[in-house]
Amino acid sequence: MSELIRVHSADSHLMEPDDLWLQALPGDLGQRAPRVETDGTYEFVYVDGERMSRMLNSFAEQFRPPGATDLVQRLEDLDGEGVVAQLAFPSRGFWICGISDRDLHRACAEAYNDWAVDEVIARTDRVLPAAIVSTIDIDDAIAEVHRADSLGFQAIYMPTSVPVGMEFGLERWHPLWGAVEETGMVLAFHIGTGTNNVVYRGPGGAVVNYWETCVPGQRVVTHLVAGGALDRHPDLKVLIAEGGASWVPALADRLDEAYRQHGPLVQPKLSMLPSELIYRQVYTSFQHDVSAVPAVEAMGYQNVMWGDDYPHLEGTYGHTQETLHTLFDGANADTVRKMTIENFEHLFDVPALAPV
Repeated sequence: MSELIRVHSADSHLMEPDDLWLQALPGDLGQRAPRVETDGTYEFVYVDGERMSRMLNSFAEQFRPPGATDLVQRLEDLDGEGVVAQLAFPSRGFWICGISDRDLHRACAEAYNDWAVDEVIARTDRVLPAAIVSTIDIDDAIAEVHRADSLGFQAIYMPTSVPVGMEFGLERWHPLWGAVEETGMVLAFHIGTGTNNVVYRGPGGAVVNYWETCVPGQRVVTHLVAGGALDRHPDLKVLIAEGGASWVPALADRLDEAYRQHGPLVQPKLSMLPSELIYRQVYTSFQHDVSAVPAVEAMGYQNVMWGDDYPHLEGTYGHTQETLHTLFDGANADTVRKMTIENFEHLFDVPALAPV
């Protein structure tokens, strides 16, 4: 039998109740907040008066881990998989960033965070929810960052895509970056969020659209570097979750080249090369990418973490140990520990590993 590889996961998800916001928010706010209804064939998603429908994915439901909606069972699932602690993003909470009404947006974020405190943070120190904050009002976002910090959150979730005119390199965001930096929480972006992920319906559309979900994560890093956010906030730690890792050295090279070639035109001026900022402050997570270990060992990008994507169908539940051995067998022991344990523990406070 193969040796058990114990690991922290830098990418998982909570499964909120279908009617979380309907029950948590009063009157009109609850009616306009995200909710899910089904008729046996279709799933209907309602967000602030808009309705989206999609076929129920019975295949995904059939293979969802037993602990998807039960925290006690979830911890048993993690024990069986060798996973010690997880960073947990929302699932239905991703829809909040599509709300344009300031009061509703703020109320939905607060309600999700309160639910995550009651159902997760108060009950275990192994699952670390990422708090949701407003993406349309910076003052509301800053207030919720500080409230989340006081409630025990260790990360702030942000979508990778925002409307034109709100790009993350703009000055409007700097007070928020400063607030996150001040708390010491991680600024965690998850790929595939903030926009419609179906952009192409031609041949190979499923593959093309999956790739398209990853591109905005790379755009986030580019804007945070070129716009000066990482330079101005040197203690800010940024995570791009579920988007792989080996793209980071290539992006760093391209940004260095751009900075050199267009130096006289560049504003703002940076105190170091883009690659140095990226390697200092940007972290990534991956699931199955065989290029992730070489990114650390051969290309020198150290800030790489593994993620199980629990409880999503594309995650590793049921074959986590097989996946980990495929990825890490033969790798340097220090590299394995860095990617599976140490980088995560550098960012987050988690329980000490108990002896096996």
